[in-house]
Amino acid sequence: MNLGLSLTVFTADPAKPLAAAARAAAAGYDAVFAADHLFPPGAPDRPSLEPYTLLTAIAVANPGLGVGVLVTRGGYRPVGMLAKQGAALDEATGGRAVIGLGIGDRNGRAEHEAAGLPYPPFHERAATTEETALALRALFAGDGWPGGERIPPMAGPLLPPGSPAVWIGGTKPTAVGMAARAADGWNAWGLDQDTFVARAHDLADRAREAGRDPGEVRPTWGGIVLVGRDRAELATLEAERAAKGLAMDVWRGTVDDLRALRDGLTTVGATWLVALAAGPTDRAALVAETIRSG
Repeated sequence: MNLGLSLTVFTADPAKPLAAAARAAAAGYDAVFAADHLFPPGAPDRPSLEPYTLLTAIAVANPGLGVGVLVTRGGYRPVGMLAKQGAALDEATGGRAVIGLGIGDRNGRAEHEAAGLPYPPFHERAATTEETALALRALFAGDGWPGGERIPPMAGPLLPPGSPAVWIGGTKPTAVGMAARAADGWNAWGLDQDTFVARAHDLADRAREAGRDPGEVRPTWGGIVLVGRDRAELATLEAERAAKGLAMDVWRGTVDDLRALRDGLTTVGATWLVALAAGPTDRAALVAETIRSG
């Protein structure tokens, strides 16, 4: 299983995620990931770093480390420009980039309005996101995009080409179906193991219905991870998190629990575990050590 670290980009200081990425590379992570936001959800007065620029800098500073965006909302960036950014990012990493796409939730409206962009109803955003995935994959394959109901034609080819993997992120059946039809992977953020397993089986079924081999679109898991070496340390970390008023609806467990999660995800063919390591700065290294151990 590939291991990714989700970076915190809600800062005005790029040195912080750059340092975290360097530590991730040293700890043996396969890739680092960053969210695509104009500002933190619900906080328009706070900063957020631009992920494609940040990840390019990280790729250059850490040869061999993959990078990914989780996620860019459909309709947030012009598809032709997004394809160019994704291809360039893939070239910078030597073919180790991932472009995640999402439908967006209620928090996305404020960002779109601040950027002067429309934020249509859910079903329209979903359709745009699915067509965006199809257009990107066509362009990354060296073809043109003939045009669809929502994304206009683009001749291509992209030069330099680049061919990052395209994921669709989301926990609901709508996103699962979109990924099965249009993407290279599906990412579920924060799902419990049982629900993830059920959705992964549904992903395979929906891929077959779409005439695809389920192996062409693989499930991936992501989430905030709070891990302790034992129950006592975990309890201390939980108490510290609660005292800070931080959300407690995150994955929490010991190193043994984390290995069990890894093994459970593997049974349904999950190819990535992407963790946002909560707690002290040493937790990212502990997550990597745990996932890589037997």
